[in-house]
This record gives sequence, structure tokens and C-alpha cells, in this order.
Amino acid sequence: MATDGVKIIDGDLARDTYESIMDLYDSDATIETIKKEVPFIIEDYGDNTDFYHEIFVTSYALAFWEIGELTEEILEEVKRVIELKIGVKIWTEECDANEGKKRQKELDKLLKKISLPNLKIRKRKKYRIIKNLYFQPNDLLTFQLSDNNYYAVICAKVTQQRGQCTYDLATTTYKGKNKPTVENLKSCFISGRKIPSSYDWKTILEQQPNVDEIWEYANQDNFLFGLSYRLVTHRDIISFKDKFEVVGKLKIKESFKKDGSYGYESSFDRFENIFSDLDNHMKIFREEKYPVTLLCEF
Repeated sequence: MATDGVKIIDGDLARDTYESIMDLYDSDATIETIKKEVPFIIEDYGDNTDFYHEIFVTSYALAFWEIGELTEEILEEVKRVIELKIGVKIWTEECDANEGKKRQKELDKLLKKISLPNLKIRKRKKYRIIKNLYFQPNDLLTFQLSDNNYYAVICAKVTQQRGQCTYDLATTTYKGKNKPTVENLKSCFISGRKIPSSYDWKTILEQQPNVDEIWEYANQDNFLFGLSYRLVTHRDIISFKDKFEVVGKLKIKESFKKDGSYGYESSFDRFENIFSDLDNHMKIFREEKYPVTLLCEF
């Protein structure tokens, strides 16, 4: 749980919190909009709520201090969670006393920093947007491997964030001697993952509409659903984009495009390695198969 590192911006929750705020800020969102989109609230993390709240609060405070919008309310909450020493205790118990001391040092350093006015407020950054894309959202792409079989992925979305552009490819189970068609895909599956949640079913449905359709298929409820993505950057795909061919359009339902897991693939060899034994890859990474007809719009 505490193995992500003792620094303020270490681990998924801290990075997600900090980067969500900064992405909105760099997109010229108003401070009111940022506060609405990333509210300063206590989430329910189950048995570890106090620990994760410390991570959330400290990363949230650092971001708002950097953009010159730290409030007294946020500062007081930082002081409160630091006094509880929950994080220090966790790092001490799960690692050792030295790691606990390191965490305390990072917290003390943060509090000293944000207790003073920020005299050098971070400017909003402008990132270049890639306009000449090689593939578009909803493109059904096929490629052929050394076994002479064709395989297929769906470009579920194109993400442009902090100057990096990625083609977010959803894995399908199609395999055949002929190039696939949209009709062929109806009998195939897409790789996805269950994301555990401590919320009640009503709250989960508000977060991800129609996820109950997946619950019914899985014969299990109270989880969020996410796709298992193969991410390829615009820069990397230049060297092997000709390996892919657009053979149609297939749209995954918007509410099901949530990230379940992802891996960056920088060469076509990676597709050879993954798809040549897809079942084994999915087993290793605990991915599951969900019907194309359930996840896509037809």
C-alpha cells in the first residue's frame, strides 16, 4: 500500500489528483471549474480512508499552492492530517522506521512550503495539439502477424495530454485468415478488467452509467469496468503505422471507455508478442473477455 514512495507526488492517487488539477489549469479552466471537477472532499477508501485521504489532501494542496489558489481551509486540513501521522505510521509498519522518518520529513517540508505565500505562481502551459492524426477514434484496425493470421484492435480514443498524443487501442480476440469486418467482430470479445469499488451500486451507476449491463453478464455487481488498453504514441507509431489498416468503424460505448489497465507499446514486435498468445497474456495480467456486442454500439 505504501510502497509507491514517500514523496508528496508518488503513487497513482497523488499523481491523478495533482495532474487532474494541472491539466484543467493548463486547459484554461477557471478556478471555480477546477474546484468543481476535482472537489476537495473526503472519499470513502474503506479501511484505509485516513491514509489515502492524507495522500489526496497533500497532493491537492501542493497543486493549489503552485497555481496561487491555496485556501485557508485546505491549509488547515493539511495541518490536521499531518498531525494524525497516519502515513508515517503506515510507512513505518509496512517498510521500516527509516521510511516513516522520510515520510515525516516530506510532510514537514510541504507544510513549511505551503504556509508561505507563493511568490512565483506557475504559468499555464500551452501544449501542441497533433492535428494530422494517423487514426481516428472508432477506427477498426487490422494487422497481420508472422503466422499469416489477421488480428484486430479498436482505436477507442485518441488522448492528447501534456503534449503527448496516444492512440488508445482496445484489444479484441479476432483471429482469422481473412481481414475482419465489423460483422465478424460481433462474435468476438474485448479485453477488460473489473475495478473494485467500495461505493454502493447506486453511486457506481452514477459514476459509470450502464455498468449494470456488465454486472449482469459477469453475474457480479458493485464494480467499475475498464478497458485493457494498448497505448501507442504518435511519435512511436510513425515507424510501423503501415502495419495497420482501417477496415471499418466500431464505437465502444462511451461509458465503457474507462481505463482499466494500459501498457505502452513502442514497436510492432510488441503486438507480435502479445497477440501471438493472447490468452496467456490475458491470464498473466488478469484481463477478462467481454462480448463486443455488449460493449459496442451497433
